[in-house]
Amino acid sequence: MTSDDLLLIHTGTIIEDDPLTLGQLCRACGTHADWVISLVEEGIIEPDGRELRLWRFSGVNLVRVRSALRLQRDLGVNLAGIGLALDLMDELENLRTQLKIAGHVQEHQV
Repeated sequence: MTSDDLLLIHTGTIIEDDPLTLGQLCRACGTHADWVISLVEEGIIEPDGRELRLWRFSGVNLVRVRSALRLQRDLGVNLAGIGLALDLMDELENLRTQLKIAGHVQEHQV
């Protein structure tokens, strides 16, 4: 997957082929490296690799950065608020998945 291909991804499930470098992530999201570094420092995203030049980002990180950008741009949310909002959105998604699984289990038991 090239960084040009990433620009075409808007919604849906991201299939992780190759991890993204910091530069690729920034290009795919249309943002600056300093902002992505701030997200890492706040614990909003977590790259693989210890040194900045070795950082690699998963498709999950790509989704989180894009969501963070929307929260900041559309709602004016600061970094701490972005982290909280994304964590709550993840929790909500987990609960929805659990409800869906529980619903399927009940259907099969009846």
